[in-house]
Amino acid sequence: MANLIKEKFSEGDSFLHKLDPRVKIIVALLFSAIVAVTDRYTPLWGDLLLAAGLIIIAKLKIREVILRLLVVNSFILLLWIMLPFTFSGEKIYILDSLGVSREGIKYAFLLTIKSNSIILVGIALLSTSSIYNLVHALLHLYLPDKLVQLSFFSYRYIHTIHSEYIRLNNALKVRGFKAQTNFHTYKTYAYLIGMMLVRSYDRSKRVYNAMLCRGFKGKFWTLNHFSFNKSDFIGGIVMISCIIGLMLF
Repeated sequence: MANLIKEKFSEGDSFLHKLDPRVKIIVALLFSAIVAVTDRYTPLWGDLLLAAGLIIIAKLKIREVILRLLVVNSFILLLWIMLPFTFSGEKIYILDSLGVSREGIKYAFLLTIKSNSIILVGIALLSTSSIYNLVHALLHLYLPDKLVQLSFFSYRYIHTIHSEYIRLNNALKVRGFKAQTNFHTYKTYAYLIGMMLVRSYDRSKRVYNAMLCRGFKGKFWTLNHFSFNKSDFIGGIVMISCIIGLMLF
């Protein structure tokens, strides 16, 4: 069986690691929603500092956090390439027939702060719980069972599908295949994708039958349930108060 996806940040003994996952999900959703609709720099800088503070409280390895931020910001870089030239507004620089707008730069900067703040809070709050605890918490928050199960199985088997892709790709290389810009390459990759879909479907049937043999009836049962204590309540209230306070600042 393929190895499970590593959850590096879920192992620890910080306050955020011990916090009830239900509280962390609620706070993360509230924070993301407020940051997404805020368009003022002052509260957004505060939100970014709050997110960085949660990373410190969680005692996470800064290097691992930065590596994840680099992945996100590589996509944000595309916004910096496009928005200043396509966003209407005051032109501060003319490059041939293209003009760099002040509003485009501001908007790209705004999106950069928002994205990094939301990602940092997601890492600090959600990544400090295992996927099993997050699924359990979502069920306690009365999300639809089928939606939660679909999300869980997608997370659980994405690594398996990726491993299948690596095996098929290695098989192509062993047979001397080299990707080029021609019809043969396109046809080969089409066969590769089709084979992955077929094997994924076959695996899903085997997994489903194995679950039925173990008595699965559409509901996950857990032996250990969450216990909401005083520290969870205080921690949740403090974080929500900080978020709302920054919004009103």
